Amino acid sequence: MVFTIGSMRESRQQRTGAREVSRPGAQPGARGGVRRRTHAGVCATVGEYAGHCGWAVVPGARVARAGGPCSCGDAGCKEPGAHPLPFADEIPAGAPPAGAAEAWARVPGAAVLLPAGRSFDVIEVAEAPGRQALVRLERMGLPLGPVMVTPAGRAQFFVAPGAAAELPHLLYRMGWDDAELDLRCLGPGDHVTAPPSDLGGLGPVRWLREPQPDSVPQPPEARLLLGTLAYVCHRGRAYA
Repeated sequence: MVFTIGSMRESRQQRTGAREVSRPGAQPGARGGVRRRTHAGVCATVGEYAGHCGWAVVPGARVARAGGPCSCGDAGCKEPGAHPLPFADEIPAGAPPAGAAEAWARVPGAAVLLPAGRSFDVIEVAEAPGRQALVRLERMGLPLGPVMVTPAGRAQFFVAPGAAAELPHLLYRMGWDDAELDLRCLGPGDHVTAPPSDLGGLGPVRWLREPQPDSVPQPPEARLLLGTLAYVCHRGRAYA
């Protein structure tokens, strides 16, 4: 059974809310109602991430879509809208969905961040090669985990923990250690912004391949994906 994450529901709510606000004669409280429904949708999504996917979820800072300072309040913030809030509590992996949603309701407006290096690491490449690699990997019938695409033009493949530490050795074994590849791995200490949140005010993060915890309980080993990702990245660079 495919597990459908709440981002699609959230997107529909946002579109419906936009129509309600722009409709002539809309009630003055319509925008507030949309915000409440949107926040409720995010809380439900956090509950699904923690309870069904088994991921810890961290409240993150935000930046307005039009730009501006980071919500953390640090004028010199080096990662505006893309880092954990130091004062907010983490939702632990495996937390019951209802409890996780209730806890998230206490941090309205926070971005949804997932810590790498625990339940998964992340291999990140440019979006275009990432989309090509995903098609190739699916055709090959390889086991795959979730894949996200960011508004910064990056594709992020979830793989088994430990990939960040093993990446240099794996690239060496596959003969890609001397190649200039636009490829990196995120592991312990790193966080990724998850749907339906914005990344640094640039726009929403989206799923290219949504989580399917019932059919793929653990993300795949990095070695199963890395050869294809490295090849597509190298090929894209050669034809750029």
